[in-house]
Amino acid sequence: MKTLLAAILILSIAITLMCVGIIVKGRFPETEVSRNENMRKLGIKCPNEQEKEMFGTERQRQKSRSCTGTYSESCIGCGFYKN
Repeated sequence: MKTLLAAILILSIAITLMCVGIIVKGRFPETEVSRNENMRKLGIKCPNEQEKEMFGTERQRQKSRSCTGTYSESCIGCGFYKN
């Protein structure tokens, strides 16, 4: 029983100290990768940013697609071929 009370006391002190830290700072710690300054300094980016860097946006992919229509007769009707 003494162990349980000691554990509850330690947990309550820890939670109280965390609450005091949040109240003193006036805000919660930023956990979003794209908004956290320390993660930016380390070069860590959110998956969406990394994906856009690797593959570009949908508009950039559409602009980079091209087709000459010279592969075969069926390639002419692919939609990318320009007369």
